[in-house]
Amino acid sequence: MQRGVILLPGSAFIILIVLICVLLLNGLLQLQALGTQMHYVLEQHNRKIDLITQTQVAAHIRTDSLFRMLLAEDAFERDAHFLEFNRAGFLVGSGRNALRELGFSPAEQRNYDAQTRLVIDIESVQERVIDLLHADRSEDARRLLVEESLPLQEDFNLQLADMRNIYQRANLAAQQEAKLIYQRAIFLTLAFGIAAIILATLIAGYTLHNIKFKSRQIREQMTELERSRAALHEEATHDPLTGLANRRLFYDRLQQAIRHAHRYGGKVGIMYVDMDRFKDINDQHGHHIGDAVLTEVARRLTTDTRDSDTVARLGGDEFAVLLEGVQGREDYLAAANKIEQALHANTSFFGLDVDISASIGHALYPDDGTDEDALIRAADAAMYRIKYGRESAHQTRLPF
Repeated sequence: MQRGVILLPGSAFIILIVLICVLLLNGLLQLQALGTQMHYVLEQHNRKIDLITQTQVAAHIRTDSLFRMLLAEDAFERDAHFLEFNRAGFLVGSGRNALRELGFSPAEQRNYDAQTRLVIDIESVQERVIDLLHADRSEDARRLLVEESLPLQEDFNLQLADMRNIYQRANLAAQQEAKLIYQRAIFLTLAFGIAAIILATLIAGYTLHNIKFKSRQIREQMTELERSRAALHEEATHDPLTGLANRRLFYDRLQQAIRHAHRYGGKVGIMYVDMDRFKDINDQHGHHIGDAVLTEVARRLTTDTRDSDTVARLGGDEFAVLLEGVQGREDYLAAANKIEQALHANTSFFGLDVDISASIGHALYPDDGTDEDALIRAADAAMYRIKYGRESAHQTRLPF
């Protein structure tokens, strides 16, 4: 009997030690799995997404340089665009090589091989366009660019977008898996903790205290990671001074709006807003007043446009407004008049009265262009005609 009484607490203590060891081992394994999963999400997938984005931007620059070579009449200007064309080609190649070095699954390898064949076709057509330019056959070069190069480039962009979507979905799946690992770790930890509490309340309580502390650290780290990701995304797509969309986000939304309008037969309008005499404001009052003026212009533009429209700062004192669902130029004229009246309102900064005015050019899809670059160029040209008093017939009704 006495030996049995002595063996009972000893056995319970041994079981307690085993439970604590199992608890510790489980916690370490689960935390290690969670750390590995999060590292995979943050390093592997995000790196691939960044490389795909870099490749897509470089491919866009390469096509844009080819366009500018077609438009350039000066030989030196054409050579400069040719150098930009080659630099963009190098970035496309280096981005794809870096993506390949990260490793692929069999499905990813098939997608990459298909992209490689498409890149070869694109480079072949682009080289033919350049050869035609060198032979002073600009019209043939333009026809080849429009009929063959641009469709191939569009297919390449779509493949990159699909590839990026695959990694984003994989990112989400990895996050969900990390959450499941975390929940499983909590469940098993609590189960072993309860068993340990039955045998030794103090020891089990101490163990649970440490586990909760670790769990709180994990939640705080996950929250901080999500906050950092949101901040990085905001910084990459928005202007830091005004909070408006930046050039990259504006181009993305314009491209999506053009695709939607092309599919459903609608129109898309853009307004190119360039501040008048903004350099004089900086020179006379200082850059802090200039920044305040830009911030106020951004506020007025967003206040006097629809929620469905996109207002962006393209750089310096240049802004752009994307108008979706417009019926024609009358909608643009109404929006431009509203913006003009808003900009002319009295404005005072630190006791200084500042006169805010702007020149506004516009372009409509598909009347003035069938892609984002053509529309931007058309709106920019219309803005300069307004600024220097050479506005076209359907812009003479504007009160500036």
